[in-house]
Amino acid sequence: MSADSLPQYYSESAGGEIMGEPFDPATVAFVPGLELSRQYYFKAVRPILNDVFPKLRHSAALVGYGSDVVGLDTERSRDHMWGPRMVLFVEPSFNPAERGFLYQALRQRLPVEFMGYPTHFGPPDEEGVRLMRKIKEGPVDHLIEITTLPEYFSKEIGWDTQAPLTVQDWLTFSEHKLLSLTSGGVWHDDLGLETLRQQVHPHVARVVHQLLAAQWMKLGQEEAFVGRTAEVNDDLGSRIITARLVQIVIGLAFLIERKYAPYSKWFGSAFERLNMAPRLQPYLAGALRANNFPERESHLCQAYSICTEEFNRLGLIEPVETRPTFFHNRPYRVIHGDWIAHKIRAAIPDERIRNLPNYLGSVNQFSGSVDLVSETEVCLSLKYLYNPGE
Repeated sequence: MSADSLPQYYSESAGGEIMGEPFDPATVAFVPGLELSRQYYFKAVRPILNDVFPKLRHSAALVGYGSDVVGLDTERSRDHMWGPRMVLFVEPSFNPAERGFLYQALRQRLPVEFMGYPTHFGPPDEEGVRLMRKIKEGPVDHLIEITTLPEYFSKEIGWDTQAPLTVQDWLTFSEHKLLSLTSGGVWHDDLGLETLRQQVHPHVARVVHQLLAAQWMKLGQEEAFVGRTAEVNDDLGSRIITARLVQIVIGLAFLIERKYAPYSKWFGSAFERLNMAPRLQPYLAGALRANNFPERESHLCQAYSICTEEFNRLGLIEPVETRPTFFHNRPYRVIHGDWIAHKIRAAIPDERIRNLPNYLGSVNQFSGSVDLVSETEVCLSLKYLYNPGE
């Protein structure tokens, strides 16, 4: 379709600046965002596509940012960047004029309300946040992103989908972004979105040995300090280290089960979905509640034993000891995470991975900075860390 043949409501602009009226989500029954998006596609968006571009090859999904994508949204989630929305993928050959026409066709033809929720979103605030707003008639400033698969994966994780994944890619991809790309739901897929999602799935990650070694090392570096701090009456220090070890153990559980972990807000909630959670949770909670070192140590050691048992089931290396023992000649029981890390690293079959910096792990493992792991360009700039000799 040429630009000259587009209907009169076509515009190059992204949309309008219609504010609309405030909307109170509490007035509408909660629907999980994934189900809302699925029905929105089939009942509202797809009929428009069939009409204006009946032969359009596309993929449609709810992926990317948001608690709804990982299935953890609640009534509270509806207060910002939540509602009838999705990502619509088109072919790279779908030119800017056609893409703009489609965007405007959706603006003009979408209903102003779907399943009780406004399809119109007010202008973004200074942080780019948009809220559902009520309007009586269109055009609708919708929250449907129109993009291509290469554009989207490049924006989210800096991956050129035409190039094979490298070790450096895997170690600098933000785990939170990988979770957002492999979670959610795909409603229609002519273009191979699912194929790309599978290529970055945790079960195919080439660096699992490296990540596990780094996580066990993190445990080994601090597990004796719970007792040492308590020994000098530093109860606060002992509690802080206990909490950090609990976080490391949960991270280890995600790695053992080959799952991507979300960022801190949903870390505990997502952990509860793991197969290991029912066994681990009582001991981790007990360690956090404990008011003295013996109790903390007892709970942590139980958790360590569970982790080693489950790790041994993976069969990556010869089975490791599952019973905590004393830390050298000091009276603190530990699982010797550093020893386990050494064994894993020695068993890495790929020499290129074995020659990477010792136990640095991925960007998510060596940094807790939100500003680092959430910025694609920053993550990409760290590839040099994983190029030995450069």
